[in-house]
Amino acid sequence: MKKKSLQLLTILALSLSLTACGKDESSDAPASGNAASDISADVQVEAEATEEEEENHDGMYRSELTNEWIDESLKDQRPIAVMVDNESIALPHYGLTQADVVYEMMNSTANGKITRLMAVVKDWESLEQFGSIRSARPTNFLLAAEWNAVLVHDGGPVYINPYLTEPYTNNMSGGFSRVDNGKSREYTEYICSGDLDKQFASYKYSTTYNDYYEGPHYQFADEKNPVDLSSDSTAVSANEIDLPFPHNKSTLTYNADDQLYYYSEYGKEHVDPQNGNAQLCFKNVLLQSCPYIQYDEHGYMMFYIINTNQKGYYITDGQAIEVTWQKNTATGATTYFDKNGNEITLNTGKTYVGIVPDEDWDDLVIQ
Repeated sequence: MKKKSLQLLTILALSLSLTACGKDESSDAPASGNAASDISADVQVEAEATEEEEENHDGMYRSELTNEWIDESLKDQRPIAVMVDNESIALPHYGLTQADVVYEMMNSTANGKITRLMAVVKDWESLEQFGSIRSARPTNFLLAAEWNAVLVHDGGPVYINPYLTEPYTNNMSGGFSRVDNGKSREYTEYICSGDLDKQFASYKYSTTYNDYYEGPHYQFADEKNPVDLSSDSTAVSANEIDLPFPHNKSTLTYNADDQLYYYSEYGKEHVDPQNGNAQLCFKNVLLQSCPYIQYDEHGYMMFYIINTNQKGYYITDGQAIEVTWQKNTATGATTYFDKNGNEITLNTGKTYVGIVPDEDWDDLVIQ
C-alpha cells in the first residue's frame, strides 16, 4: 500500500480541526470540541480509504492477457496455449480456471461438430495439473502464434505438418505426465508440476518472448472507467448466451453479482477440481463468425482465421454489441472493431473466445 506521510496527515487533521473550532467561536453557537474531533476523524478515515485504493503494486505489472496485476517476474515470459479435449468423457478438466484466455471452436465436422478448447496461460509454472491434452488442428497454430505462445498438444492430423515447420511455430507434442484416472489412454495426458520446465529445456525453446512477438494483444479500459456497452444505442441484453455447438451445448450465463459469465456444457456447470471445483468464468466474451474448409470425409477442417471484415460480438457486464474482426497475418493479433470502425477495449479480466462456423452464426442466441 502506498503510505502517506504520518506527519502530513497530522498537520492536515490539525489544520481542519483548528479551522472548525475558529468557525464555531465566531458563530452564535458555542464551540464544540466533539465537532472538531468528528471532522478530524473523518479526515483520517478518508485518508485511510484513499490509501486502500492506492494499492501497492511494487514488483507487479498489468498482464498483457488480462490487465490484472501479476508478478513482475512474469513480464517477459511467453504464454503456453494448451489443447484440451472437450469430449464429455474427458471431463472434468483440471486447471482450466487458471487460464487467462480460453478459445472454443469446432474441432471436426463429425460427431455433431464437437468442439475443442485451447487455453492460453501466462503463469504456467504455477500449474499443478492441467488438461487433459489432445491433438491440434491448423487453426490452433495460427491462434497460438498471435500470442507468441508455445502450443502444447499431442499430435494431430497430417494437415498440421506445414505449420510445424513455420519459423513462428514453437510447439510441444506429447511427453507430458500420464495420470491414472480410470479412463482410456487418450484421456490421461496432463501437464503436471515440473513438466514444462523439462519440456522447455528439451526443446531448447526460449521461455521469454522472441522476435515473432508483435506486442500486447488486447486493448484494456482503465479499471476506474470500465467499458459500459449500455451507452451504445445498438447494445442488447446478454444474460444468457447459447452457442451453436450442438454436440457440447455450450452456454455462458451472466451473474450480475460479480459481473462474470459462467460456462456450462453438456447441460451442467463446468467445474475445476484442481481449484476447489470453481466454475469456469469470464469477464469478457468475444464471438467470431468464421468460414472454414473441410479437408476430408473424416471431418478434419481448418478455419479461415486469417481474414478481414468478419462478423462478431463483444459481450461484457450483461450487454452485447456487434463488432467486426480481422487477423492479417499468422503472428498478428485478431482485432475487433465497433460500428464506427474503432478498435474496442476490453474490461480487466479473463476472456472467452468462441469461434463459430459462419453457416451456424444465425443459430447463436444472445438474450
